[in-house]
Amino acid sequence: MTTQMLLGPIMGDVEGLVLTAADRQRLMHPLMGGVIFFARNYANPAQLAALAASIRELRTPHLMIAVDHEGGRVQRFREGFTTIPPMRLLGQRWKANPAEARKLAHAVGVVIGTELVAHGLDFSFAPVLDLDWGGSTVIGDRSFGRDAETVAALAGAVVAGLAAVGVASCAKHFPGHGFVKADSHHEIPRDTRSFNDIADDDMAPFKLLADKFDSVMPAHIIFEQVDAMPAGFSSHWLKNVLREQLGFRGVIFSDDLTMEGASVVGGDVARAMAALGAGCDMALLCNDQTRCSALLAGLVAEGVSPEATRSEHLTRMHAKRAVSLNDPAYLQAKAIVAAAVGA
Repeated sequence: MTTQMLLGPIMGDVEGLVLTAADRQRLMHPLMGGVIFFARNYANPAQLAALAASIRELRTPHLMIAVDHEGGRVQRFREGFTTIPPMRLLGQRWKANPAEARKLAHAVGVVIGTELVAHGLDFSFAPVLDLDWGGSTVIGDRSFGRDAETVAALAGAVVAGLAAVGVASCAKHFPGHGFVKADSHHEIPRDTRSFNDIADDDMAPFKLLADKFDSVMPAHIIFEQVDAMPAGFSSHWLKNVLREQLGFRGVIFSDDLTMEGASVVGGDVARAMAALGAGCDMALLCNDQTRCSALLAGLVAEGVSPEATRSEHLTRMHAKRAVSLNDPAYLQAKAIVAAAVGA
C-alpha cells in the first residue's frame, strides 16, 4: 500500500541500480518531491523499469522521476535506448532544410518521451534553449545554434513531440547560459551584458516559447547589471521577468544546488531556501545522498514544511498517459532519428 503524501520541494537521487534502505527512508521524507536518475542508475531497460516502479509505489501521488536525457553527450541511458543526436545536428539540418529539421526535432521529442515513460519515468530536463556563442565549455553542441528564432523553432518542435506522447518539457537554462565561457558546475559564471542585450538575444527563445514549455530551469549565472544573485536565486529574474514579463505559468526547477555556481549563496540549506524564496517550485540536490539527507533535516529545523512550500504546478510534470514501444507513431519517429544519427 502506498502512502498518501504531498509532493515536497526537494528533488534528489538514489545510490545505484536498486533502492537501498537509506534511499527508501530519504524518499519517504515529506519534503521530497522527486528523483533524478543518472547513468549509474542504469544497467538495462528491465532494471530501469523495476527501479522506477519501486519508487512510484512508495507514495501517492508518486514522486516525479526525471533524468537529463537531451541527446548527444547528455544521454544517461544508452544500450537499449535510441541514440539521440546532439541538438547542434538539428541546427545544421535546419540550414539545409528547415521542414526536415523540424520533423526530426519533433521525432526526437516523441522518441525521448515514449522511451522514458515506457520505463516508468515522467520527463527529461530538455530541451536546451541556450544559444551557441561558440565559447561555452558546458553548452556547445547541446545547443541548436546561435540564432534565437531557429533555436525556438527547433526546441518548440521537440516540446511538441514530447507533448504528443503526454510528456512534460523543461526549458533550460533561463535566461541563457550560452554566452559565458565558464561552466557553472565548477565556476561562478558572470555575464556583464545589459538586460536589454540579454532580453533581445539569449532570452528570446524563452520568450517565444513561454506558453509552450511546462517547466524551466534557470542558470547559476550572475548577470551583474541585472541582479547580484545568480538567476536561479533571483526573485527579479524568476518573478518579475519570467513570471510577470514573459507570463510563464509552469514549474520552475533550480539547477543542482551542489554546483559551484550556487556556492555564492551559502550552505545547502541557505541555497535551497534562497531558490524556493526566489520563486523555484523545486530545488535539486544531486550526486550526494548524505548532503541531501542533511538538507532535508536542515529545512525541517528551519520550519520548512510541504504545506508551506506546496506548489500547484508540480503534478503537471507527471507523465500524462501510458505509452507503447509498439506504437506506429513512435516507431516512425525512431526510424527518423536513427536515420539522422546514421547519416
